[in-house]
Amino acid sequence: MGIEVRVPALGESIVDAVVARWLKKEGDTVQQDETLVELETDKVNVEVPAPQSGVLQKILHGEGDTVAVGETLASLGSDQPSAAGQPAPATAAPAPAQPAAAKGDAATTDRAEAGNNYGGDPAGPLPANNGQHNTPLATPVAKLVAAEHNVDLSQVKGSSLPGRVTKQDVLGYVQGGTAPAQAAPTPLAQPAPAPAPTPAPAQPKAASPAPAPVADKREERVRLSRRRQTIATRLVEAQHNAAMLTTFNEVDMSAIMEVRSRRKDAFKERHQVSLGFMSFFTKAVVGALKAFPVLNAEIQGTDMILKHYYDIGIAVGAEEGLVVPVVRDADRKSFAQIEREISDLAKKARSNSLALSDLQGGTFTITNGGVFGSLLSTPILNAPQVGILGMHKIQERPVAIKGQVVIRPMMYVALSYDHRIVDGSGAVQFLVRVKELLEDPESLLLEG
Repeated sequence: MGIEVRVPALGESIVDAVVARWLKKEGDTVQQDETLVELETDKVNVEVPAPQSGVLQKILHGEGDTVAVGETLASLGSDQPSAAGQPAPATAAPAPAQPAAAKGDAATTDRAEAGNNYGGDPAGPLPANNGQHNTPLATPVAKLVAAEHNVDLSQVKGSSLPGRVTKQDVLGYVQGGTAPAQAAPTPLAQPAPAPAPTPAPAQPKAASPAPAPVADKREERVRLSRRRQTIATRLVEAQHNAAMLTTFNEVDMSAIMEVRSRRKDAFKERHQVSLGFMSFFTKAVVGALKAFPVLNAEIQGTDMILKHYYDIGIAVGAEEGLVVPVVRDADRKSFAQIEREISDLAKKARSNSLALSDLQGGTFTITNGGVFGSLLSTPILNAPQVGILGMHKIQERPVAIKGQVVIRPMMYVALSYDHRIVDGSGAVQFLVRVKELLEDPESLLLEG
């Protein structure tokens, strides 16, 4: 019996995952702790290592399958599987036939390659695919698409790590214009001409599916990743379950920009990290939360939970969608510590290496649409939090100061809040406090 490779515990409230990709194929020799497969969860991707060194005997769940915590993914043997090893002597008898392949028998060569793909005996029988042999590894969707377009999978080069053919590989092959040549083997089915005269009137009906390839070229169905599905569900829930409102203000960024310009070189030389805007905004938010603690709370049933710690979520755009890693105890950290932690979390988010602990919790969130050019927006609450601050693009605008019109670098800021426990007056004053702290950066040393 092989050792079972099971879905590990995935974290609080996560009960299942999707098989993202196998890094090994059946028959491969693996070392202990070497990654076998990647699983995609609602929040992060999880690597599943080999529990011991050995041979990957059987994969039980392919890419795209949903698996539960504790479910068996594959079996791993300490040596070459005995069941597969015993047929080898029986097939060893045809060994003399090998010289024939050396003379250029392409079919034998193809069979050997396909046998290697499946981790079996190169001389043994190959799995069938619509009556064709020499079938490489392919995802179930790729096989369906290949059958639909009458594509011989052996002619398609796989782009996945073990050489597995994916749906995109097949579609790329079809769009390359070489797929129609594969239709030639179909006349080999000799019985086809005999029925042709009788169902001749039915031939026009078969022409109706012809427009399908045209539709395929103009449309593409892409399954949402598990993370994208979760983001969509939670954003809709936030709007349905909270009385969400947004209030706006604008900040004169002149003082912060002057401090950054004057201090950035010395700051980076001393702390090995750049002085950005996020540390100023994090400090300003902490100062405002101390003045208006209801925005650092959450609702649980008929209770309001006030939190006397400040774990600030920083929204980061990643390939699979927005994630919100958390800067813990931001009130106790210096500007340099905040900048360094935000930088590290952003790198982990973009390399898909965030841990669940990086994402859990959070009492208030900051999101910066300005990095993408957004001038104004209404951020959606990150439930169960009751407040989120939206930053935007800095833009020079004419403003009136002491009776004179001057040009200043201005930023619109937005506060979305849950009106169930946050009154409008409190939300407005909170945002005004954030504005005051940002326009007087020295005050952040005292208030933030």
